[in-house]
Amino acid sequence: MGIEIERKFLVNNNDWKAQASCSYLKQAYLSSEPGRIVRVRIDGESAELTIKGISTGISCGEWNYSIPLADAKELLNTVCLQPPIEKYRYRLPMGDLMWEIDEFLGANAGLVVAEIELPSEHHDFLRPDWLGEEVSHDRRYANANLLKHPFKDW
Repeated sequence: MGIEIERKFLVNNNDWKAQASCSYLKQAYLSSEPGRIVRVRIDGESAELTIKGISTGISCGEWNYSIPLADAKELLNTVCLQPPIEKYRYRLPMGDLMWEIDEFLGANAGLVVAEIELPSEHHDFLRPDWLGEEVSHDRRYANANLLKHPFKDW
């Protein structure tokens, strides 16, 4: 079983942006129910299906499977809950870890969230100056929740 251990933060400013690489992501959900989230994601020319189990603290069961890009497009357009979540994902290595900063588009425009995946729940990591309030335990910031309750409606 795969385990994702992730902390999530708001972002105070754009000081990170010039140093980060960027890609456009489009994702949608076959299921957005807690404990049985099933997501289809397109990142450039690659696609994957992700299944997420029940969250316990900042840990969650997670399984990722590469799928053909054509299948992902068809699923996004015909089977998945609408509308899809669209965002720019910036990747910024720091020490032995990778920050992923998501700048949301569409109904979630204006929301910028930084995530860091950790090898253990108590793993120490560098906290850059641009890092804001931690929102790891606030389910409003989960992508599957942004589908049902977009940022523009908060």
